[in-house]
Amino acid sequence: MRECYVTEFKNPVDYLEGIEIQRRAFNFVNENSIDGILLLLQHNPVITIGKSGGEDNILVSKDYLNKLGVDLCHTSRGGNITYHGPGQIVGYPILNLNSFKKDAHLYLRQLEMVLMNTVRKYGIKAGIKPKYTGVWVGNTKIAAIGVGIRRWITKHGFSLNVSVNKSHFNLIIPCGIKEFGICSLEDFVDNVNYGSVIETIEKNFEEVFDTELIPKDNIDKW
Repeated sequence: MRECYVTEFKNPVDYLEGIEIQRRAFNFVNENSIDGILLLLQHNPVITIGKSGGEDNILVSKDYLNKLGVDLCHTSRGGNITYHGPGQIVGYPILNLNSFKKDAHLYLRQLEMVLMNTVRKYGIKAGIKPKYTGVWVGNTKIAAIGVGIRRWITKHGFSLNVSVNKSHFNLIIPCGIKEFGICSLEDFVDNVNYGSVIETIEKNFEEVFDTELIPKDNIDKW
């Protein structure tokens, strides 16, 4: 049985701090025999721009973003522009695909399956949309995916809207897709329990990736 550490962060994390935590986790996986690490957290409000660009999809000035307290960061993940903030679960799987399967396309499909199964647990008809990554409920996106792979070790990952401030998505054209919108679990389920969603993600992650998640809180030792 494969084994991966899982670390949950209780308080929102600045995006650049999240990048540093990923870097340390990446180095730990690269230098040790562990199959991977799953980081689960919320970010402070931030707009991120991936390798395919997206700055032209910002609909307001940078001064206005500053007034709202929304950071703007360029990042090495795949994909276009998106938003992260409190009420959204962000998952960064740092997996050594040499222990799983060295197939980037399969890895993306597996992340989609983890998220679809999580959303469906709440009785929501979630699925994928041809030509687009992520998980959708009808024509609204509930989860985004943007990854990077180096030395067959993954970084970046996914975000699932639970009770996120959707008005912040109106500051951008998410992923550069004008014709579709954004939704959140709270749009379909009353009194969504954040901790319960985390547990559901972990359970589905274990099943889809055929691995055991081992809680690991002391990241200072990485």
